[in-house]
Amino acid sequence: MSLKVVATNRKARHNYFLLDTYEAGIVLKGSEIKSIRGGQISLAQAYVTTDGREAWLMNAHIAPYNEASRFNHDPLRPRKLLLHSSEIRKLSEKVRQKGATIVPLRVYLKDGLAKIEIALAKGKKRYDKRAEIAKRDAQRELDRRYKQRG
Repeated sequence: MSLKVVATNRKARHNYFLLDTYEAGIVLKGSEIKSIRGGQISLAQAYVTTDGREAWLMNAHIAPYNEASRFNHDPLRPRKLLLHSSEIRKLSEKVRQKGATIVPLRVYLKDGLAKIEIALAKGKKRYDKRAEIAKRDAQRELDRRYKQRG
């Protein structure tokens, strides 16, 4: 099983507490998968919505594929996610109850198929982010001191 990470959403772990993660397939057009294989995808503004029956990836930018000419795709079109119906129900229920959101974490190629890792997430407050940065800096300082000793 080969796994090639194509794009990551680096801000997701900084801006959200990640509760559950799921792997989903993406319904794509031919020119879109060729662009993804070339690494031409951005998850910076992307999010996932659900209506209780289907899940959709919104605002993910997949650059137009140069060789597709007039048969190219719309870069920001909504893309359907392939999840089990029980997972979709669970996600939409938790989003409705908790005020959580669903964020894409990374897009990767698994055995030639494009997959996306999504997470049920709860937004961090500004003080949560500051505390996390302070904790990381303190750990870095400890590691630096241990390295100097031995």
